[in-house]
Amino acid sequence: MDHPLKWEFPGGKIEPGESPEDCLKREIREELGMNVSIEKPLPPLTHAYATFSITLYPFRCHVQSGNLLLHEHRAFKWLTSSRSEPIEWTEADQPVLETYLKGKNG
Repeated sequence: MDHPLKWEFPGGKIEPGESPEDCLKREIREELGMNVSIEKPLPPLTHAYATFSITLYPFRCHVQSGNLLLHEHRAFKWLTSSRSEPIEWTEADQPVLETYLKGKNG
């Protein structure tokens, strides 16, 4: 893992010929054992770390089926937009969270 002990949204690399939506559904199924439906996209963003850049294609989703099983991660948290505990997010994921919260509250 590139960012140990930091939180990030589930996802992964888009395979050739795969849409961002299909990628997210596949990655959540592989990583968490759950099936989701896509509600709506959030704005994509690119973040440059010191050694690589990443483009995120975030979506608002709903869980349709499955029981959460961690296949690749050590922990998970279900959060609400009114959470009170501080979370240390990866630098690329922080603006995604801010955009999501702005949409929920504005």
